[in-house]
Amino acid sequence: MVDAYDRASGLPSPVIAVDEPGADVRRYPPEVVARIAEQDRESYAAAARFVNDYPVDLVNIQHEYGLFGGERGEWLVDFLEAVEKPVVLTMHTVLPEPEESYLRVTRRLCDKATRVVALSETGRGLLESIYGIDPERLDCIHHGVPDVPFQDTYAAKASFGIGQRTVISTFGLISRGKGLEYAIEAMRGVVRRHPETLYLILGETHPVVRRQEGESYRESLHTMVRQYGLNYNVQLVDKYLDFDEVVTYLAATDIYLTPYLNPAQIVSGTLAYAVGCGKAIVSTPYLYAQELLAHNRGFLCDFRDAASIAERLNMLLDDPSLRRATERRAYRFGRQMTWPHVAAQYGRLFSELAPGHPLQLVSSA
Repeated sequence: MVDAYDRASGLPSPVIAVDEPGADVRRYPPEVVARIAEQDRESYAAAARFVNDYPVDLVNIQHEYGLFGGERGEWLVDFLEAVEKPVVLTMHTVLPEPEESYLRVTRRLCDKATRVVALSETGRGLLESIYGIDPERLDCIHHGVPDVPFQDTYAAKASFGIGQRTVISTFGLISRGKGLEYAIEAMRGVVRRHPETLYLILGETHPVVRRQEGESYRESLHTMVRQYGLNYNVQLVDKYLDFDEVVTYLAATDIYLTPYLNPAQIVSGTLAYAVGCGKAIVSTPYLYAQELLAHNRGFLCDFRDAASIAERLNMLLDDPSLRRATERRAYRFGRQMTWPHVAAQYGRLFSELAPGHPLQLVSSA
């Protein structure tokens, strides 16, 4: 988002980074002008004092649970109480049924912010109805996605050496909550009707998961592939994908699949990217998927139900015209989510809060 905003405004945006304990020492680029030590409470107030003296007009905090220190990230309140400039708080996760501690901390954060941004209309509604945030202080600005042309899959498939096989894909950091075992089981029903189909599971294991349980989940997925005789039809690509690789793999994808297990998931960057790239999508009906795939922009399947996943995949594989129509609807909707469009929306919000100034943004993430 910072890169897109900088291009739109023509101004560089300084960044404050958050360093978790035990992480490797990072060599940040020059735009990182300060750091917050996640588990050092004084670091939050010190960062606010730094911002107060720094030549910026406004602060944008990219908030995610687990990123900031204290119970449910409440030490971020120290920053908000000490900072003397307008703050836009972008909430990446909004829990629909929060525990008391989440509710209390989130309310405090939102109350201290000048404006609060949700990444979906569902999230904005929850902030108003569940958390009691004044709707006049709430905005919805979509998760940003690449601004790519609507294109066929031929060139991208050729670059990966997979011929012109039909490709289903899922990408992102691997963890048990992704429901990939149900997707692999569903491929048994898919390949009976479409034996050349290839399912790509793209991404490395989430680093927190790897620290806790090693590669046991990934190994269990490999075991399923072998047991079901799907070695030709399912490939797990164990690597971290950079931006260009994500876009190229999506360009090669015919159907994007998110079989996630958490009904309350309010945002998915991978789903947003797939919509923005104009993919036909099959997904379980978590909250974000219900919103993004409404109006026939994609198709929902049941949670933890391989047969339901297979039925939706086969429906799209059986009917190329339906798949193409779904792609076009997704792509049209995704134009409002492209990084230039998102940057312009943030720019208008920032200018409203800091009128009359050539605006610079400091982002904390």
